Order: sequence, then C-alpha cells, then structure tokens
Amino acid sequence: MKVLVAVDEGEGSLYALKWTLDHLFRPDLREHPRGRLTLIHVQQPFQHFLFPGPAAMPSAATVYASSSVVDSARRAQEQNTNKLLGRALQVCKERKVEAETLISDGDPKEMICQAVEQIHPDLVVVGSRGLSKFRRAFLGSVSDYVAHHARCPVLIARPRK
Repeated sequence: MKVLVAVDEGEGSLYALKWTLDHLFRPDLREHPRGRLTLIHVQQPFQHFLFPGPAAMPSAATVYASSSVVDSARRAQEQNTNKLLGRALQVCKERKVEAETLISDGDPKEMICQAVEQIHPDLVVVGSRGLSKFRRAFLGSVSDYVAHHARCPVLIARPRK
C-alpha cells in the first residue's frame, strides 16, 4: 500500500502522521509486504513584492524586495522545511518505518492533488485544523479540497477533543 501524508507546522498534521503509523504501519502488520510512506510538505511561494498600505506610501503601488532579502527568505524557508521534515522522519524512525519525502512549492491543496496524480498512492492522509463551517467556507480548507479533488481515497485525521 502506498500512503501519502501531508505534513506542515500544525499539530493536525503531526496527529495525521502518528495516526497513519499507528493504524497502517503497525509492527504486527510489518510481517506482510510493507507499504510505502511518502511525506509531502508544500512550501508557500515567496512573494518578491509588497503592496504597502496607503498610510505607509500613498503614491507607491508596489515595492520589490532586494535579491539579498529574497535569498535570506528562501534560506529561512529551506531551514524550516528541513527542520519540519526532520521531525516527521524522526517520528517515523522511532516507529521503525522508512519514509521518503517530497517538497513542493505552491498552493498546498493543489500541490497535494498534483502529487496524487504523479505517485498514485492508495490513500492520502491529511490533518484537520478544526475550522468551523463558517471559517472553512471563507478561508478554505486544504483537507476539504483534497477530499473532493484527489483521485484516491482521502482520510482526514481529526484528533479527539
């Protein structure tokens, strides 16, 4: 079985990873042919420009970041991604499960669905932030989008309260 787990900085994704390891990669299931676990993290693309508010610069429309600022932001984003995936891989290692990682840039909901098209997992596991119906309608929900658009079964792991 090929399983794709979406990980980000939120506690919901860490719960989703632990749920996957507890229920799909348990030690008693390892005697049978093992599945493949892929962890995907989607980075938000860095904006090279800012739109200052009218109080800051009333006549300016756009301010572009210098190349040193862009490089610094990319390095910080890369360090955060490595730290996040390192923590997720450590959880897998503690449970004696090998995992591979996939890093994408873009909108998380679209990139997760694109990864589904590329690697053809049998299951996608995503966490839940626990948004209310009202907030989910306005902010959008990655888990909701993936559940409706991914071309494979999707499990939304929601921690008990």
